[in-house]
Amino acid sequence: MSSEVLDAHIMIVDDDERIRVLLQKFLSRNGYWVTAARDAAHARRLLEGLEFDLIVLDVMMPGEDGLTLTRSLREVLNTPILLLTAKGEASERIMGLEAGADDYLSKPFEPKELLLRINAILRRVPKETPKEEPPKTMLMGEVRYDVTRGELWNGADIVRLTATESALMRIFSSQPHEPVSRAKLVADLGRDDGKAQERAVDVQITRLRRKLEADPKSPRYLQTVRGAGYMLAPD
Repeated sequence: MSSEVLDAHIMIVDDDERIRVLLQKFLSRNGYWVTAARDAAHARRLLEGLEFDLIVLDVMMPGEDGLTLTRSLREVLNTPILLLTAKGEASERIMGLEAGADDYLSKPFEPKELLLRINAILRRVPKETPKEEPPKTMLMGEVRYDVTRGELWNGADIVRLTATESALMRIFSSQPHEPVSRAKLVADLGRDDGKAQERAVDVQITRLRRKLEADPKSPRYLQTVRGAGYMLAPD
């Protein structure tokens, strides 16, 4: 595992003290710097003074729940978020992805699986690009994607991308006008095989289209290619 991943600061947000203590100890033993919050309000106070590389967030909490907090944080942060959801609640997981989460894990879970999910998310967070590299951009109407820096702009405004959206843009921009299958997207994002993960990718594509397209329901730039997957078709 890279030193950059091991240096990461993770916040655990869960109202169950037993789970907070367990995960804090487990992740600390595996090389992470961990801070725990007991609810959404506590998490917000911590975020005012600290920066985190990833947030592990329980959905079912008293007061402000995890989905509401995720939507709110996405308006101001692109920090990766991994949701802990009730087992078997597929609709809850989809709502989590639509709210802006990067991944989810169903309770009960093995701490080792959480560790693997965290590692996979952190590996796909875009790294700083050397300043001397010449800029390369792709135009999509009013939107432009800076391939060198991994930044999406709409006019003079930068568009916030989640870690997963950033990873998808890097994948698509590396082979414009060429379809990428859903299975390959799942693999490149470091996720397990399976139809559920392909559906999760579909949700992420829908979210990304809202940031790229003037009319997301009739996409011009992030196209669906029947039988082949998705394709980025810049101007």
